[in-house]
Amino acid sequence: MILQMLERLGEHYRANIDTRFIRTALLQVSLEKSQWDLIDSLTKADQLRFQGYMLENLYIQLAAARKLASLARRDLVPNIRNRVAAVGSSTGPERVLRDMAVNAFESNVEIFSQMIDQIFATLVKLDSADRKNGRRPLCTQMPELADLLLTLQEQ
Repeated sequence: MILQMLERLGEHYRANIDTRFIRTALLQVSLEKSQWDLIDSLTKADQLRFQGYMLENLYIQLAAARKLASLARRDLVPNIRNRVAAVGSSTGPERVLRDMAVNAFESNVEIFSQMIDQIFATLVKLDSADRKNGRRPLCTQMPELADLLLTLQEQ
């Protein structure tokens, strides 16, 4: 179930957020290279299918992706049209595809964020159920997940 959710997340990311039309603007978001690497690993579920996943790593990757979604919402959505148009002019079909990507960007970031929250909520349930022997769930032991846990509790 988790792998399928991660595959859908990766497909959505590659098809709707990290597109050739948006990528240049997206890379202007202020994330460290290590966070981009975490997002890259998260959105390539093929690797997870063969290697499996470590819960701690998956939590950290989801936190990085959530940060990207938050920064994109704050920094890119308000002026995505200007940033993408400034990169280069397109004509004909390319311009139509670029305009479609730009017009749908806000909705696609929101869907990406919701998918992250859904995966995170599922992992927390699995993590909590797996810790019946009196140990606290791993997610509650990781300070970098505090915001995600708070968001989950508010929903």
